[in-house]
Parts: sequence; structure tokens; C-alpha cells
Amino acid sequence: MNQQTENNLKCVVVEDEKPSARRLGRLLEKNELQVIQLLHSVQEAVSWFKKNPHPELIFLDIQLSDGLSFDIFKQVDIKSFIIFTTAYDAYALQAFKLNSIDYLLKPIDEVELCAAIQKYNMQQAKSQPINIDFETVKKMLFNHTEVNYKQRISVKIGQQIKLISVDSVECFYTQDKAAYLFTNDGRQYLIDETLEEMETLLDPKNFSRVSRQFIININAIKNIVMYSNSRLLVSLHHFDETGIIVSRERVKDFKALL
Repeated sequence: MNQQTENNLKCVVVEDEKPSARRLGRLLEKNELQVIQLLHSVQEAVSWFKKNPHPELIFLDIQLSDGLSFDIFKQVDIKSFIIFTTAYDAYALQAFKLNSIDYLLKPIDEVELCAAIQKYNMQQAKSQPINIDFETVKKMLFNHTEVNYKQRISVKIGQQIKLISVDSVECFYTQDKAAYLFTNDGRQYLIDETLEEMETLLDPKNFSRVSRQFIININAIKNIVMYSNSRLLVSLHHFDETGIIVSRERVKDFKALL
């Protein structure tokens, strides 16, 4: 990455998707942070942190190609402030809030990135220690089976309210600043919830946020083909013949779900 002044905040990016790592690096440098290293695996990160001074700030993906990024901390005593970059649902992200850790949802938005950096600066000014209980974080991320996910969605049709089973929904999507659901009988309905809200209400074993515009029911997938720029093109049984594009930042998590 480009070298900047010594006064700039130093940071390291740990992300196994190299295009995503480079994009985040560019955003950080645009916001006057000095990116001293891009790392792409647990093994590479452990080796680097053992040999080099640790930065003030680490941007850390959770799922790396050779394991969970939490494994890094079992082998190296890292004192850096951590901002996780993740595609996990909002319920699981409570784990970060409880542990005074900030996080950014993929694909990373520059405004949210600036807010996370500002939070770091404020905590540094107050000299607040960051205590991370990684075991608690892991449990909340991967063992939240007690969640009661939504089974039905209520929609308004004129003066009437209709209940629609989530199993019959092929996808949720946004269009013209409104959110809709599309059913397997070819009908669409306006919904009150945003996609961000729906993401927390739907069972992540069956529904995947594949882009800013779409959440799809994986049981409704008809076909998946490779698309340009390392993306995927998904066709559903009844929705839109042109298909739905899985954004590059979400391809890894989508494949893992499949």
C-alpha cells in the first residue's frame, strides 16, 4: 500500500478475499489511515504479528480460508483495537456490542467506515480499555439456535391484512426505496420492514443476503452460473428471468451457506 506520514494511524487488514482487502485498503488510505499490511489467512497473520510491531487498529474478517480469525489470538497476544468486517446477521452482531468491539457489515460502506474510525478515536481519547471475550463472541455467533425466526409475514392489501408463509417467499428485494417480497405463485407484496430488518428475522439457514438489493430463499434457487468480476448469477424458479447477481463481497458466504 502507499506509504504515508508517520503521524497517520497505522492499521492492518486481515481478509482472505484479496479484491475485498484491496478495496478496504483504498478506502482506509482515502480516509488518511496508513495501511501497513494486507493479510489473507490465519497462518499468514500469526506469522506477521509475531515478527512485526502491532498497529493501533486491525480490520479483521471472521471467516478466513484456513479457519476463524479468532484462532490468531490463541497464538499471538495482540493489543490492537479490532474492527470486525463481517456478513453475519444482526443478532449475532450483538456479540460485538457486548464486547466493546466495533464491526462493519459487508459490503463495507464508506460512511460506516468513517463512523467506526471516529469511534476508535473517541475511545482512545478516553483511554478506555478494550476487553474481548472471544469465547463469548464465538458462542453468540455460532450457537444462537434459541432464536425464533419469523414464520409468517403480514402484508396489507387495501384494507385487508394477509399472512404469507416465509417458506413460500422466493426473495425479498428493494425497488424505488421500498421493500417487497415475491412469492412462489408469482405475486409481489409491499412490506413495512427494510431488508436490514428482514435479515435479522429470517432463518440464515434458508435465506441469504446476496446483495444490497436482495435476500433470497436458497430453496427457491433454480440455477447458479459464474458471472463477471468473480460474481454469481442466480435464477429463481419464478422471479425475474434475468436473474439476481450475488455481489463479489458476498460470494464466499453464499457458497458457504450452499
